[in-house]
Amino acid sequence: MNTILDFDSQLFLFLNHLHTDWLDNVMVAITGMWVWMPLYILLIYLAVRQYGWKSIGLFLAVGLVVLCADQLSASVCKPLFHRPRPCYNADFQGLIHLPKGMAGGHYGFVSSHAANTFAIATFLTLSLKQGGHWIGFVLYFWAFISSYSRIYIGYHYPGDILAGALLGLLVGWGIWRLFKWAMRKKSIEVD
Repeated sequence: MNTILDFDSQLFLFLNHLHTDWLDNVMVAITGMWVWMPLYILLIYLAVRQYGWKSIGLFLAVGLVVLCADQLSASVCKPLFHRPRPCYNADFQGLIHLPKGMAGGHYGFVSSHAANTFAIATFLTLSLKQGGHWIGFVLYFWAFISSYSRIYIGYHYPGDILAGALLGLLVGWGIWRLFKWAMRKKSIEVD
């Protein structure tokens, strides 16, 4: 087990040290949500175009996706595993790059950012079929780059991101199955 954690720490240090001054502001913006507002507007447009007024059900399902992914990561996993974020690791003091300063919460396993973005990406990729195949590429790119930014700013180990992404994939897929079942019960075509 120590070998996996040691590898995760070394990979974190390697990735966190791949920084430049100009990229700091970009990664701090990417880790936030406002820079992604055009994507959110596009997703709302695609949802309304595909589902019409029934897109309200889709928006409620997205809310459930975020609620489940966020609560499982923040309220179950982080208190259960108690793995400190790299920025709180005493062995890393002075070694890591923190362009945004210290993280708010002390624990980081699993990454809520990764869980939330991968859950949304999975759910919407499966739900927005009329958006074309490119929608999945865009959504998973968004999830990946948002998650990577958390390593860049010193808040998460790669293992936190990977576990959060897996949790998000499962939550997104599970809620999509539930959404698909509910829509079929209401005789609304989903695929």
